Amino acid sequence: MFRHPLSGNRDKKMFIQTKPGENATELEFFPAEKVYENGPLAIAREEADKKSPLAARLYGIEGVSAVTLTADSIIVAKADTRDWASLRTEIFGAIVAHFQSGDDTMTDAGDAPGEFDAEIIDQIKDLLSTRIVPAVTQSGGDVAFHSYKNGKLYLKFQGPAFSMLTGIQNMLRHYIPEITAVLDYREALPKPGLKTPEGVAIRKLLEEKINPSIAAHGGRITLVDLQKDRAYVRLDGGCQGCGMADVTLKQGVAVEIQNLVPSITEVLDVTDHADGTNPYYQPA
Repeated sequence: MFRHPLSGNRDKKMFIQTKPGENATELEFFPAEKVYENGPLAIAREEADKKSPLAARLYGIEGVSAVTLTADSIIVAKADTRDWASLRTEIFGAIVAHFQSGDDTMTDAGDAPGEFDAEIIDQIKDLLSTRIVPAVTQSGGDVAFHSYKNGKLYLKFQGPAFSMLTGIQNMLRHYIPEITAVLDYREALPKPGLKTPEGVAIRKLLEEKINPSIAAHGGRITLVDLQKDRAYVRLDGGCQGCGMADVTLKQGVAVEIQNLVPSITEVLDVTDHADGTNPYYQPA
């Protein structure tokens, strides 16, 4: 863990520690101050000015692509064009400036979980620790709570844990019917690649050309993320579990996407990560 001293409140040194995130594009900063007790909470760039002065400061730094606030840390993701050597110092400065300013981390209390949500979160954490984690660890995996909002539960999966998603979801929804979906936590993170011209073009292709042609079979294909030369899609409905889904993706959808955006070299289905083959759900 890296430790960096900077001037903090009342002329005292503020020691900010860091550690690597889930992948090479993430770094977690620990300012030795409470950050957001109701976290973790991912703040999108377009929401930062209204919701979080801290996140807004960080997004003001060129190269910062995502910000997640936890109880005692800030997880920052960077664009591939920036290296940590220079970006780290700018982030340190923004964090110190925030705590010197006296501003609140969050300005929108509506993002804090209400009493009812807090009760559900407590139930979720209890089920995870007493029933789910012991079963998952026997298979060499692990699972941890990330966040819960509007009925959607986001979990962190490690190793083969994701292959047990259906069983995990069934158990959680049996005891907590308010849960409408159980998802990998990356589904909750901002995905700047979707808003690039390439991302917009691919989404338009899927919505206007590809999805209408497979709707008769109850299928749907969604662009999940765009990173460098890879496009990640999810096959839902009639496509999910279909024996021809792989052929449809590789011989049809992938070709259409690559013809539209030649810089894309791979089109991957995010459901492939259950057997560990998909790098989208693997730490770098």
